[in-house]
Amino acid sequence: MIHGAVFVQFVKEFSQRGNYQLGSVNWIMGDASRTLGGGTLRLRVMASAEYFTLTKAGYPQLLQVAEPYNGGTLTDRMHPHELVSEAAALYERPLTGGVRWAAYIAAAGEPALGPVAYLHRPSAENDPTAPLGHHSQDVTHESFGVVTLGLFSHSVHLEASAFNGNLPDEVRTNFDFAPLSSYSARLTVNPSDRWSLSGSAAHLAEGTGTHAHGALHRFGFSAMHIVPRAGGAWSTSLVWGANVPDASQQVLNTALIETNIDLDERNAVFGRAEYVTRTAEELALVGSVSETVPIGNIALGYARRIGTVRTVGVWLGARGNVDILPEELRLFYGSRTPGGFTVYARLKAPTVMPMNEH
Repeated sequence: MIHGAVFVQFVKEFSQRGNYQLGSVNWIMGDASRTLGGGTLRLRVMASAEYFTLTKAGYPQLLQVAEPYNGGTLTDRMHPHELVSEAAALYERPLTGGVRWAAYIAAAGEPALGPVAYLHRPSAENDPTAPLGHHSQDVTHESFGVVTLGLFSHSVHLEASAFNGNLPDEVRTNFDFAPLSSYSARLTVNPSDRWSLSGSAAHLAEGTGTHAHGALHRFGFSAMHIVPRAGGAWSTSLVWGANVPDASQQVLNTALIETNIDLDERNAVFGRAEYVTRTAEELALVGSVSETVPIGNIALGYARRIGTVRTVGVWLGARGNVDILPEELRLFYGSRTPGGFTVYARLKAPTVMPMNEH
């Protein structure tokens, strides 16, 4: 299987800490499988050129988590993805009845933690922007070193992982290996073809290196729903994620609801509403604001397919967003409701599979 997408986007974020950029969010995925020893071996890879198309500073996004950068601190931007964000092998084999067991080993990959990453959620298909809650929900989808064991039935998945919980550094073209000192577990229940429910918990060991962080627990829950429609589907996701640092034991909640409605084969509308708890450190405002501050965000967008080139769909889209801030952040952002917009052209390649896999 081969799948990919390219967004060429112009982003403008208003306010005193805003910025603008022309760049590209993009990725390509591959999955190859064959029978082996009574089971199935799958090799998986995912790559992105965002380090070059967005620069290593990423794209502007007000209130995203601040990160170390060139010896300083980068604020109000979303980092680019790794050049290689998955390089993994998965082996599955029947165990008994309708139950299978699986082992997943990745030099770069995703542990059993959090929801489906926003890049791959149907409810975010036409939205190239990362959620503000990304660092509490699905940031571990790029972990350099993962081992996962799982049991699967048709409707229930139970997985446990040991993984490297360090955040990748600002050089996005290498592999940031470290000991597998973090661990997680995830339970997924699919009661029907239209619903998928997932809950997970993890302990992330104290991070090291440039992006060091304190030890913390992370909890998550997600509910994904999809309704087929003429010409597409209506997909909705509800995601909750929380970090609980060992040092403070304070629960830092994040939550979102997002939806994508295919009006027909050529038109779609999408949106996202979020609530996040930001610490002063995450905003790079230590000593200037309260230890934690609540933040909201609402975004709405529209996408239209204008043509097809050799089976690759060409889409145009636009997205507008408004942040909702407490009074104490007005001084730094110039308003309690700063906003921004994104316009983009998207190349959407179809999923290519061998004929005997269709």
